Amino acid sequence: MKRYHTFNAHLRQMFGEKVFKVPLDAGFTCPNRDGILGYGGCVYCSERGSGDFAGDALFSIAAQFTQVKERMLKKWPRAKYLAYFQAYTNTYAPLERLRVVYEEALKQEGVVGLSIATRPDCLAEDVLEYLDELNQRTYLWVELGLQTIHEKTLNWIQRGHDYPAFLDGLERLRVRNIRVCAHIILGLPGESRDDMLATAAAVASLPLQGVKLHLLHVLRGTPLAHQYAQAPFPLLSQTEYVELVADILEILPGDMIIQRLTGDGPPEDLVAPLWSRKKWEVLNAIDREMERRESWQGKLRGSIVNNFSFPSAQNRPVSL
Repeated sequence: MKRYHTFNAHLRQMFGEKVFKVPLDAGFTCPNRDGILGYGGCVYCSERGSGDFAGDALFSIAAQFTQVKERMLKKWPRAKYLAYFQAYTNTYAPLERLRVVYEEALKQEGVVGLSIATRPDCLAEDVLEYLDELNQRTYLWVELGLQTIHEKTLNWIQRGHDYPAFLDGLERLRVRNIRVCAHIILGLPGESRDDMLATAAAVASLPLQGVKLHLLHVLRGTPLAHQYAQAPFPLLSQTEYVELVADILEILPGDMIIQRLTGDGPPEDLVAPLWSRKKWEVLNAIDREMERRESWQGKLRGSIVNNFSFPSAQNRPVSL
């Protein structure tokens, strides 16, 4: 048994069997790419809009779903599915377009729900009303990119929104009782261990149901890769990352669902850190570190979180 609350365990408890995400690319863009806020996206974002393992946007949602599902069935021949709108900003389109692609995904055989990745500043009121409707009739997650609470870093990575915008987006979903998973990135240039722990402590204080921890990857073709080539900046070692993740797990609420503990970029595009290619080795090292500490998720909740000061949101629970 894991020493943290895994998404896999949560889904098995919810549906009684294995459920896996089928990543899709609905052909959307992002205000940080189309000129509304900027061009080129966040400095770390790949040309696929963080959807490097998603389906091909040239094909329909149904065709993508079948293609990706068939690949994953080799590993899990008997399972149900979450249609995962992963690439780019998946609420950044007219409501009519969103309705078409979401409903198409829900019609696919074996789909039990949706997971929608987006930005906190791309939640129009009519879209929120539709998400509220979806939440009444299917299992729904909205994944919000936070990355960090620190404004200096948000500006450096060209995120295009601030931390209060994240809190506002979260609150607008919270009042509709929609499950929210926050994404944070560890190892962003200029951030100390305390800076990263402060972001985790902020996440621990918010009415979130899930979190994804990402290791900063330098991917070929991104602005970050260009900066790294011109003036290499320090990246986390595997040991540093494993210890940091264990530190973060100890301060997160025990019932917060851990959807991811590390990420992996396409091997052919990964510039650094190269150790991150061995994803299962990293995950196993995190398990060993938690065992070595005789620790578990939430062990230090409160005693550590209270040491940090940050803006917060009204901390009312959202039912699962």
